[in-house]
Amino acid sequence: MTTFDRVTDDDILGALREAAAAVRSALDALEDWGLAGTRPGQYRSDLAADEVAIAVLDDAGLGVLSEETGLHYPDRDIVVALDPVDGSTNASRRLPWYASSLCAVDAEGARAAYVVNQATGEWFEAVRGGGAVTSGGGVVRASSTDALRAAVVGLSGWPPRHGGWKQMRALGAAALDLCAVAAGRLDAYVDFSRNAHGPWDYLAGMLICQEAGASVVDAFGRDMVCLEHECRRTPIAAATPSLLAELVALRTSEV
Repeated sequence: MTTFDRVTDDDILGALREAAAAVRSALDALEDWGLAGTRPGQYRSDLAADEVAIAVLDDAGLGVLSEETGLHYPDRDIVVALDPVDGSTNASRRLPWYASSLCAVDAEGARAAYVVNQATGEWFEAVRGGGAVTSGGGVVRASSTDALRAAVVGLSGWPPRHGGWKQMRALGAAALDLCAVAAGRLDAYVDFSRNAHGPWDYLAGMLICQEAGASVVDAFGRDMVCLEHECRRTPIAAATPSLLAELVALRTSEV
C-alpha cells in the first residue's frame, strides 16, 4: 500500500484482516490474560493484541486510533479505529464473546469494517455502499422487527426499569452485539451507560449494521464518526426505523 489514491477497499480489508489475525496469534502465545495493572480495566491481552495490530496497520500505511494507546499517525488519509480485544473481561474469563474490531475511516466517514469473534473465528465485514457479509460469504441482513414489544434487545449498562421489550440479553462486547443486530440475531442494541463507548467500540459494528439495513445512532444526536481518543457516545442500533424511534425515546427518557 503505497499511495492513497490507489488504495482499494480490498487493500484496506486485507490490512484489517491481517491485523486481526496477528491479534489471534498474540493471544495464542499469551499465558496471562489477567489485568495488566496499568489503568483500570486494561488487561494483558489488550496490550499484547494492541502492539501487533498497530504494527500491521502501520506497515499498511494506515493511521490508528486505538483504545489502548491512543492516536497513531493522525496525518494519514485513512485512520483505523481499533479495539484489539473488545470484551476483555469476557476474554479474561474465557467467555466466548470477545472480538477484534477495526473500522477504516476516511474523509467521507466509515469506509470498511472487520469484526472477528476471536473465540470462535466467526467474522463480519462491510464496505461503504457494498453490503455486509459474514464467514463463508453469506450476506448479512437485519431482522424486520418493527415494535419493541416483539424485540430481543441487547443491552449495555443497567436499565433503570423494564423497557417493554420481549426479551433482553447482556453479552458484554459492543462490536459483536452490533454485528448480532446486523445479522438479525438481535433486533436492537441499547447502551444504558452514559458516554461509555469510544469509536473503537462501535464504528465497525455501525458500518456493518448500516450495510445490513439496520441503523445506529447516538442516543443524544451526536455524530457517530469521531477520531479523537476522548470521544464517547451512547449507541443505539435497531433493525427498523420504527423500532429505533421507540428505543431512542425510551433511552432519552431515562436521562
